[in-house]
Amino acid sequence: MTPDVTPVATPGTLASPHQSAIETHDLTKRFGERRAVDALSIQVPRGVIAGLVGPNGAGKTTTLRLLLGLIRPTGGDAVVLGQSIHHPRAFMHRVGALIEGPAFYPTLSGRTNLSTLATLGRHRHADITELLQTVGLADRGRDMSRTYSLGMKQRLGIAAALLSDPELLILDEPANGLDPPGIIEMRELMRRLRDGGKTLLVSSHLLAEVDQIADWLIVLVGGKAVYCGPAASLPGRQSSGMLVATESPAQLDVVVRIARDRGYTAVVESGQARIAAPSSFAGELNRLAMQAGATLVELHQVQSTLEESFLQIIGSIN
Repeated sequence: MTPDVTPVATPGTLASPHQSAIETHDLTKRFGERRAVDALSIQVPRGVIAGLVGPNGAGKTTTLRLLLGLIRPTGGDAVVLGQSIHHPRAFMHRVGALIEGPAFYPTLSGRTNLSTLATLGRHRHADITELLQTVGLADRGRDMSRTYSLGMKQRLGIAAALLSDPELLILDEPANGLDPPGIIEMRELMRRLRDGGKTLLVSSHLLAEVDQIADWLIVLVGGKAVYCGPAASLPGRQSSGMLVATESPAQLDVVVRIARDRGYTAVVESGQARIAAPSSFAGELNRLAMQAGATLVELHQVQSTLEESFLQIIGSIN
């Protein structure tokens, strides 16, 4: 069964500007005849990590550029920290951003790069030592930035975005190109920033990564928001199944047959039976398995991953 995907509500009905870090109202951006962002109405509460996901060409980067005042909308409006995007000077000092790959002076140290950017941006009160510690570069701050790995440059980019001690961070693909240790470091850094009171809007195509960090989720398809709300409430996340292990591998076939006889999809994966059934079926399954001579040694509920839910949503639209 495909999830019931309904249009998101107008953000103004969900929260006041004091509760939201970002709200958009029918935000639209056309490039010729193409609508990169199409009547977008979303909300991002304060104090969350909000994941912005969607297929290539969904309008993610265009949306971020609109919110930052880098391009002008064709129609509609958006409010960032209580201020209209038509007046970016009113809020940009409270926003930090990392759009695409960060650029630094390669022959300057990480510390000097940050000091230079602080001077250019008139961030007189920026504590460079504390920022380097926050992003995990305290021991490499005096090294030239050209010696940094991609992950270290990404973290230095976030340090640069934090120079003004912003309330809101907008990050476009912050884990792009990172190796597994770098992705873990980036994940932990974003969580620390959220726990420190900041709001993060993170655009990413790494759905498994977004699944681990996002409290709030925005799904874009064709420039439109098909979902905006708590990550745990994404359609399809509640359609959990169960994993079952038996005393012997042969008994898995018995469990699968029982589930299928009751109308549920069941397959054997990695020595366990995966059954697409609600938790209410667990008791009946256990009883029927015992009657059939199969002993269940493990039975637990599993929730659909963000990737599985995302594919269901895309499939239901197409």
